[in-house]
Amino acid sequence: MVTRKSNSDEAFTIERHGDVTVITATPALEKLAYRLEEQVADLILEPLRREDNPLIVFDLSRVGNFGSMFLALLIRTWKLAVSHGGSMALAGVTERTRELLRVTSLDIVWPIYDTKHEAIEALQLD
Repeated sequence: MVTRKSNSDEAFTIERHGDVTVITATPALEKLAYRLEEQVADLILEPLRREDNPLIVFDLSRVGNFGSMFLALLIRTWKLAVSHGGSMALAGVTERTRELLRVTSLDIVWPIYDTKHEAIEALQLD
């Protein structure tokens, strides 16, 4: 397992679990300044651009709420994964976040698992 913290001071961590990349968001990511959006996107997306069939889990268990910037980051990450033949899943989604995903119909786009371990296992089986 490899862990890497972001430059945005613990806004997220990136870990590798075999073939699966796990991106764990923290409450700091919810409050990230708008001007840093592209930097964060580059930190997350750049390593994934070099992968064939990237398998990505976003662990949201530490995030209570998020706005359009974070939602856009999820969509960009998912589009990158799909364009390279991979897939993405969410884990640890709170009720509040699940409602946002339902309202935006994204809950039918991404599989949602209770824990990151369940999500990792599911992606590895696909």
